[in-house]
Amino acid sequence: MRLVKILERLLAAIPIMIGVAVIVFLFMRLTPGDPVDIMMGQGGMVTAGEIERLRSEFNLDKPLHEQLALFLFGLLRGDMGNSFTKQRPVAQLIAERLPATIELALGAMLFGLLVAFPIGIISAVRQNSLTDRLSMAGAFLGISMPPFWLGILLILIFSVHLKWLPVQGRIGADVHLTTVTGFYVLDSILTGNREALISSLRHLVLPSVTLGAAVAAIVARVLRSSMLECLRSDYVKLARAKGASEFSAVAKHALRNALIPTVTVVGLQVGVLLGGNMIVEAVFGWPGLGRLVVDAIFARDFPLVQGAVMVYAFTFVAANLIVDVLYTYLNPKIEM
Repeated sequence: MRLVKILERLLAAIPIMIGVAVIVFLFMRLTPGDPVDIMMGQGGMVTAGEIERLRSEFNLDKPLHEQLALFLFGLLRGDMGNSFTKQRPVAQLIAERLPATIELALGAMLFGLLVAFPIGIISAVRQNSLTDRLSMAGAFLGISMPPFWLGILLILIFSVHLKWLPVQGRIGADVHLTTVTGFYVLDSILTGNREALISSLRHLVLPSVTLGAAVAAIVARVLRSSMLECLRSDYVKLARAKGASEFSAVAKHALRNALIPTVTVVGLQVGVLLGGNMIVEAVFGWPGLGRLVVDAIFARDFPLVQGAVMVYAFTFVAANLIVDVLYTYLNPKIEM
């Protein structure tokens, strides 16, 4: 039954993906600036014939509805087209950069959850205490700080002044690593390269903290709010009346039910981390999908931007589906 529900949700996501494809296609065409003019430097020694040849090669000379049809039919075949500027398949370019973005998102999520869960639980158990007030003040600060500002601040402190951590990149320039999966931390473990593991982890720290600070703040506030509601519920009071320890009442009874709204927020943050890390990647010189998309937007590389947005949209859909499945495990009374 659960498998049938998952298949239904997957089928329901198809119109959403088509809608996203149409919207991103139209928005890119409405954006000022012609990709061919940008590539050719807007004039100079380029002839009109060369411009028309490029426009024909990129299908930009066709009517808008024909361009849209070509784009949609290409997606159905699994073909995102070729990049205007890099002259390579979009799917290949995304596949090369995606591991770096996923690795950064996982690092940020790990940092966020490791910070958020203890803070959220302790703040709820010790409501209105000094610990609670300081924790929530820190969470408010984490939400308020723009990632680019926090990233620069961390670079100034830990890279420029203390010289503990590197400024940019995924691994040291003098470190050799045999790539297996594209995830440098995992590849370092698989190949037994201790030097590469240390270097990749050191490079991962600052961007992960920068990107994960907002996640930690949001999850901590939601978890605290949910825990407070659960700690006041009748089933927790009953567990305490039956002689359950405080740890058991909090961890076994309150936390499990408090996880339901928290999982929703975490699921949404996964999509945000993958799709909203462009600024952080630019600040730290992280060679991920975000930097690729930013460069493509400035170059009006329509296929590359469209392909990346489709990947981001699929990530959000998949994250929401996983959250719905987790609901049924956390509370069997909930149906998908």
